[in-house]
Amino acid sequence: MMIPRLRVALALMALLAGAALGIALASEVWGGLVPCALCLVERWPYRIMIALGLIGLILPRPLARAALVLGVIAALAGAAASAVHVGVEQKWWPSPMPECIAPNLTGLSMADRLARMPATPSKSCEDPSYFFDALPVSISMLNLLYALALAAGFATFLWSTRKDPP
Repeated sequence: MMIPRLRVALALMALLAGAALGIALASEVWGGLVPCALCLVERWPYRIMIALGLIGLILPRPLARAALVLGVIAALAGAAASAVHVGVEQKWWPSPMPECIAPNLTGLSMADRLARMPATPSKSCEDPSYFFDALPVSISMLNLLYALALAAGFATFLWSTRKDPP
């Protein structure tokens, strides 16, 4: 019994998206990295890709193919979120996330300042995190490249199989 290539691609999409989330979690647990608000936004497309890949495995072929198309769109959305984060890190533009902007505490009493402090410390979106100190490529840049590679790979697969019989 041969497994159809479309089913393999959907399973691979779910697996590769899960790997991205696993690496992010491992970098927090064992690497001690604290994600910023934009980092957390960048993870949503991978969750969507996992769901689409798994659901696509049980759908009929035309709908499974549509699930893969939506997965490519999710990967492109992830790349866009990463590009925004890279721009914030490079100080090309301010962060669109209010969580990334430091609160204005001037003119407040000490009690009011303490009340506005977050319950858990967060990382500024402008401070890049690196896996390797010798390599000046931030995790957001790596995520951008990974999301683009996923989108390109699955889009190429879709294009090359567009005339396959149902």
